[in-house]
Amino acid sequence: MNIVVGNNLKILRKAKNMSQEEVADHLNISQSAYARMERGESTSWAIHFNKICQVFEISPEELVKKELGIAAYESLMNPDRQTEIAMLGVYRKIIKKYELEIQDLKTIIKYLNKGKN
Repeated sequence: MNIVVGNNLKILRKAKNMSQEEVADHLNISQSAYARMERGESTSWAIHFNKICQVFEISPEELVKKELGIAAYESLMNPDRQTEIAMLGVYRKIIKKYELEIQDLKTIIKYLNKGKN
């Protein structure tokens, strides 16, 4: 099963034009840990099952299919789909940036509130 999922991860990642590091960042793991998943050397994909499905926008069944299938791959490679995927990547980066800024602001507010006491 690890080999099947690993092959699917590699196909999905390449179809989305993502690097191993980018996928690993989404899963909050190291690039080397993700690379082991793609090579079928790790079972940790099971821990990240739902998040992987979210990142690649697939159903759980698609992740564990013996073969991802030509139709699924072609739908991912559709030019309109590629544009959509690219835009989603941009939106994710923007959201991540704002999430970090929100965390910084929360820290500042917390610090300022301590000064009032």
